[in-house]
Amino acid sequence: MTSSLQSRFRVSGMDCASCAAKIDTAVRRHAGVEDAAVSVSAATLTVTHSTETDLQGLGRKIKGLGYELTPLPSGSGPSASTKDEKPGDHDSCGCGHDHEHHDHGDHDHGEEDGHGHHHEPLDGPWWKSKKGMQTLLTGGAVLIAYGATLAMPSLEPYAFTLAMLFGLVPIARRAVMAALAGTPFSIEMLMTVAALGAVILQATEEAAMVVFLFLIGELLEGVAARKARDGITALSALVPKTAFLETDTGISEVPADSLTVGASILVRPGDRVPADGTILSGSSSLNEAPVTGESVPVHKQAGDAVLAGTINGDGALTVQVTAAAQDNTIARVVKLVEEAQETKAPTERFIDRFARYYTPGVVVVAALVAVLPPLLAGASWNEWVYKGLAILLIGCPCALVISTPAAIAASLSAGARRGLLMKGGAVLEQLGRLTAIAFDKTGTLTEGKPQVTGILAFDLPEAEVLRLAAALETGSNHPLAEAILARAKADGLSLPSAQNNAALGGKGVLGLVEGKEIFLGSVKAAANLATLTPDQLQEIESLHDQGQTVSVLIADGKIAGAIAMRDEPREDTVQGLELLSSAGIRTIMLTGDNARTAKAISEKLGIEMQADLLPEDKQRIVTELKRQGFVVGKVGDGINDAPALAAADIGIAMGGGTDVALETADAAVLHGRVSDVAAMIRLSQRTMRNIFQNITIALGLKAVFLVTTIAGITGLWPAILADTGATVLVTLNALRLLRPVR
Repeated sequence: MTSSLQSRFRVSGMDCASCAAKIDTAVRRHAGVEDAAVSVSAATLTVTHSTETDLQGLGRKIKGLGYELTPLPSGSGPSASTKDEKPGDHDSCGCGHDHEHHDHGDHDHGEEDGHGHHHEPLDGPWWKSKKGMQTLLTGGAVLIAYGATLAMPSLEPYAFTLAMLFGLVPIARRAVMAALAGTPFSIEMLMTVAALGAVILQATEEAAMVVFLFLIGELLEGVAARKARDGITALSALVPKTAFLETDTGISEVPADSLTVGASILVRPGDRVPADGTILSGSSSLNEAPVTGESVPVHKQAGDAVLAGTINGDGALTVQVTAAAQDNTIARVVKLVEEAQETKAPTERFIDRFARYYTPGVVVVAALVAVLPPLLAGASWNEWVYKGLAILLIGCPCALVISTPAAIAASLSAGARRGLLMKGGAVLEQLGRLTAIAFDKTGTLTEGKPQVTGILAFDLPEAEVLRLAAALETGSNHPLAEAILARAKADGLSLPSAQNNAALGGKGVLGLVEGKEIFLGSVKAAANLATLTPDQLQEIESLHDQGQTVSVLIADGKIAGAIAMRDEPREDTVQGLELLSSAGIRTIMLTGDNARTAKAISEKLGIEMQADLLPEDKQRIVTELKRQGFVVGKVGDGINDAPALAAADIGIAMGGGTDVALETADAAVLHGRVSDVAAMIRLSQRTMRNIFQNITIALGLKAVFLVTTIAGITGLWPAILADTGATVLVTLNALRLLRPVR
């Protein structure tokens, strides 16, 4: 019994789930392949195969589809590179058959660079890519054809046919290769049949334009795929490239990915933590917002755990590494994003799905109409072949090909004008089906930064408490300090200078202001310096119960007052949530913040909540909602939201969020308004109604002219009008979506 091996490859230019499906089908039909796993987000192919499997032949087959395979290190068994094989490097044709000697001659698929399906990654400007150049070449040919036709109308069929061939030849080539590899009714086959049918019926201008629009769509698809992968790559940038390793001989700077479990590292103030670990010595406040969503820096001391990617505050730390680079928090988040993206059920493109039945059906009907009456009833061949050709033209899917993209393009344009960005038609379609939406708290439902919500005057007036606190915090970039300074500026206070300022890690800040010794810090630290009365403690505890952070001010040993701060909801949050609730959509807040703060915010907004969540917890809750039958949207703005954004049916990033959140998400609300989420859903529903209308117009006209053509009432020219007329009507209908979004 032969043992199984596993080989992994990088797949260049795999843009979408449709590409992945074609690759998967071709690989599974290859001799010796036992299993295959295609990852669109990671652009990889993992093949489980026997030792006798011809990986060179597999590479030729995939190259024939227009993709390139590059061997990668494999988790089990030798990779293709260990066998000294490079799939895709061979120029001979992989015809898609399971036997390796059927080469169809010496066709050179290395020429795919000149006119093949250019699936290479779009690393530079789109116009420099092969896809971009092919699209521009075809567009230029169409323009030249128009010019030639204006100069000499008799050249029209030749000019537009030639222009069409610039784009159609590679499309047709891919259609044939996909059919031989097990996918006969691909989008390429649909386009080939539609274009050739139009040429046969002298609709050469239409044939050229449809091919050109198809190439534009594929180019945009490639750009979107690159952006999505850039988002995943950006996650890793959170972890610094180097770390300061402590050894018996001193401290040395080493690559962060070389750190081993048990190593001791120095994390300086202001640096990002390079690895998951436990603090051996030192104490400091760490900003965990990029990873956990905690809105206020968390004080850490010896024995506490720290996470890779978090930002050290004001104290040096010695940390013992507890996880290797490939297993740290950020690495796990990257893995979660990729896995979540692969578990999505992507909406199959309408035209591909419809063509599975429509295109062969039309061809069969046209053939039967042309052949059966003359054979069975002795009818005129000329008459019924003419009718058959008319039916073939009626069945040309040009109106259908144009109608859905036209509606989507108009809708995406209308949304962009309001700052509503959606990554393609599948996203736009799914948005209108959402039945539950999970929101992050910090920076999504709230402003993302603390604000002063109240001042307690114990021994000094409120204005004096604020003035002394602001003087002490001048120059600090701590979020709570910035909130105090912003309030002092808004109140127009004139601030005195402070001397001998000293930050007490995890406790507060101490200094001299106008000759007075001033301390501002946590309630616990203040209680060690002065006596808080029961009434004062009760007032402070009441603020804590409302989810507010309280800093106590001590002046010359006396409790002078306290300042309460909280990350407050956005202005339109309540309105936005009410709009969603009135539409029958369930809303829930998922946050890494503490339960008390989260509860206070949720009660204020009237939304259910879950708190103290890590990124994997948010992803788990989103997955559970999907299992319960909800179509789930996730709205967030941070790194900690990335796995849940990817796991949701639709991930929506809020404006001002991290690049990773924006890239991982399917859509983005650039202006940061919660009410815009509801506007995006309304736009989706409006678009889907428009698409349904377009399909009804296109198919309805075809059905009417099908009947009248068979009845002999209409002929070839009305058939052409049926197709072109439907195209005009659905395009005009789609343009209605350009009206402002309300």
